[in-house]
Amino acid sequence: MISKFNYQCNDCGREIPGHGIVYLCEDCAVRQNEGQPPAGILKVIYNPLLLRGLTFKKLEENRFIDLLPLNDTQSLPFLRTGNTPLYRVSGRETAIRGHELFIKDDSQNPTFSFKDRASAVVSAFAKEHKISTIVAASTGNAGSSLAGMCAAQGQKAVIFAPASAPAAKLTQILMYGAVLVPVDGNYDQAFDLSIEATKQFGWYNRNTAYNPLTIEGKKTAAFEIYSQLGQRLPDRVFVPVGDGVIIAGIYKGFEDLLKSGITNSMPEIVAIQAEGSSNLVDNIGKKEFNYTPSSTLADSISVDIPRNFRMAEKYLLQYKGKTLKVSDRQILQASRQLAAQTGLFAEPAAAAAFAGYLAANDVSLIKKGDVNVVLLTGSGLKDLKSVQPLLDIPGAVKPDIHSVTSFLKKKTDLL
Repeated sequence: MISKFNYQCNDCGREIPGHGIVYLCEDCAVRQNEGQPPAGILKVIYNPLLLRGLTFKKLEENRFIDLLPLNDTQSLPFLRTGNTPLYRVSGRETAIRGHELFIKDDSQNPTFSFKDRASAVVSAFAKEHKISTIVAASTGNAGSSLAGMCAAQGQKAVIFAPASAPAAKLTQILMYGAVLVPVDGNYDQAFDLSIEATKQFGWYNRNTAYNPLTIEGKKTAAFEIYSQLGQRLPDRVFVPVGDGVIIAGIYKGFEDLLKSGITNSMPEIVAIQAEGSSNLVDNIGKKEFNYTPSSTLADSISVDIPRNFRMAEKYLLQYKGKTLKVSDRQILQASRQLAAQTGLFAEPAAAAAFAGYLAANDVSLIKKGDVNVVLLTGSGLKDLKSVQPLLDIPGAVKPDIHSVTSFLKKKTDLL
């Protein structure tokens, strides 16, 4: 029987048969140094014999199953995951610069974040392999996502999350019926602890990068962008970056289209990081990885040691991607502008991508006529605390029209 896919080590290039549970290339993982990004991250490589004659129409009709590490689309959760809207946005910047802006709104996934794409594929793989318990480390979104997908599939989820994670995300995890293990530490410590638990209790691990299927789930956004643009590639995609898995997923999706002969080029991918958590973009091309402790209100992209650094770095260098850093102030301003001008309310990590788009305008990265896509990865309802400094909730008015009139004259320009 011809194997549908193999795994290929990002570091040494070794191929590993694509059956059973595989996490890392063991040859490279044993050379892991403390304080460094994981070695031996794996990429899924599909058998070219099975892809002969593959058209995008066929790929789309089969819900991308030909380029997913699954046997049957029926294994996926019944919840509608992916197929999120791509909105064309007109505004001051696009009018002045003469380019196009589209926003891919993944806050409309079942648990309101991009992470559902990865969780759905991991959950489906677990279902096909009769696995009942899945564990993950998370700053909130991946955990609530896995918990939601497992609830839909009748599986058990165990989530290790920093106790300081936003209450809305911890609430989601618990409401979906998962076991929440709050960790008195940061995301990196929660990640390491979840790996130990995986080895100790034999659970299946969903962790980003550690599990190569997370990248396969996230790449489906690239397929959808290509489809929603009328089977054409954008010139540029702005991606918020923390661990480096989402950006690797976007690259992998466009790369799969390229290697399948469906497209003949790659869009420019722009990695956006918060200034207070820029350990991925700061280390690209350097001989030795060094990090500084993260400090940003964008908790979903707050990472000390990016778990998928090596693959993200390779993609950015190979395909000549760009990087930008934005401050927390820029992120909050972008969040307000995005909500007020489009009706799309994004959490800080997602707003970082829009802040990157605005910053790209300032440095003339975008050219006239360019087609740009901003990846909106999570709902603003995920983290209401971060935007409180932007708000001035007014005091109550007396229940009479004179008080209302006085209020409107002082607070607005409506009268």
